[in-house]
Amino acid sequence: MADNPHPEIDLPENSAAPAQPDAASGSGQDSTVQNQARTSLARRIGRWALMLSVPLILAGFGVYYWIDSSRYATTDNAYVQQDIVSVSAEVGGKIIKVAVGENQKVKAGDLLFAIDPAPFELAVAQSKAQIAAAQVEVQNLETDYQVSGVDIEVARQDIAFAQSNYQRQAALMDKGFTTRARLDAAQHEVDLARAKLNSALADVQTAKSRLSTGSAVPGENPAVANAKAAHEQNELNLARTRIVAPINGRIAQSSRLQIGQMMVSGLPAVSIVDDENSWIEANFKETDLAKMKVGQTAKITFDAYPDLELSGRVDSIGSGTGSEFSVLPAQNANGNWVKVTQRVPVRIKILDKSPRRMIAGLSAEVTVDLRTGTQ
Repeated sequence: MADNPHPEIDLPENSAAPAQPDAASGSGQDSTVQNQARTSLARRIGRWALMLSVPLILAGFGVYYWIDSSRYATTDNAYVQQDIVSVSAEVGGKIIKVAVGENQKVKAGDLLFAIDPAPFELAVAQSKAQIAAAQVEVQNLETDYQVSGVDIEVARQDIAFAQSNYQRQAALMDKGFTTRARLDAAQHEVDLARAKLNSALADVQTAKSRLSTGSAVPGENPAVANAKAAHEQNELNLARTRIVAPINGRIAQSSRLQIGQMMVSGLPAVSIVDDENSWIEANFKETDLAKMKVGQTAKITFDAYPDLELSGRVDSIGSGTGSEFSVLPAQNANGNWVKVTQRVPVRIKILDKSPRRMIAGLSAEVTVDLRTGTQ
């Protein structure tokens, strides 16, 4: 038996030579090889495309982030703000009635609490009596004025009589029928009558001046006007014993109102929050203000209401940073100074009507579109 040229293939001794593949089978093998080649090429292309797409995606994301960050300014240092009015009593006294409770809704003019009116009612009665006394005094002055006119006439008659008596005594003195003492007594009567006339004239001027009215209150005696002013002040103080709500809103800090407590004039007693008018105070970094203008639109979200988003508008930009208006402003004139990015309060007007209740102090997040609005 001849040597096998392919020792790795064992052939039987009597086996015939392998048959040659026909044309159809050769064509199938070529197609399989081509498919395998194409698959391998596609895999290599896929790997290269994947390797190239990752940096391209990262680069595109970076470009989008840069464009997006330059268009929007966002801060979560934002809070809901509402007007809060501290109500205090304008007169002091004991609280006898409390008409409101915590978080109660009130309207302007509603009674909040009342102070004991008894002392003020007595003051009103006293001022009425003072008006009456002033009016009686004016009547007395008018009577005195009229009497002073009569006194003047009597004094003039006394002067005429005294002068006539003096002339008679002087004539008798010339003839030697009277004494010097009688002549001097007659002269004294003349001087006394003239003094009485001067006193009556002075009394008339005094009564007239006390009855006169000034330019500030024409036609009314100053004493009467003063008494009436005191009466009006007492009536005003009496009315102020009923403290009413100055605005619509919701009651806060009403725990300080207790029946029997002494209320001090001017001391804040209760607060009213105007929850019908809210805005957002957003504290933006100073680096965000370069393109920010009044009128730009904004989106507002709230930590308390995750599903709520409201539209807003930049209403105003603060005139100073938060540190400038703090109780203890930072003193940077020292060797340990470290630069800190400052924040500027920006007022955001809420344009939408919120379906949820706005509460003063709620945390919010504001995003301002820097490509909208005009100054």
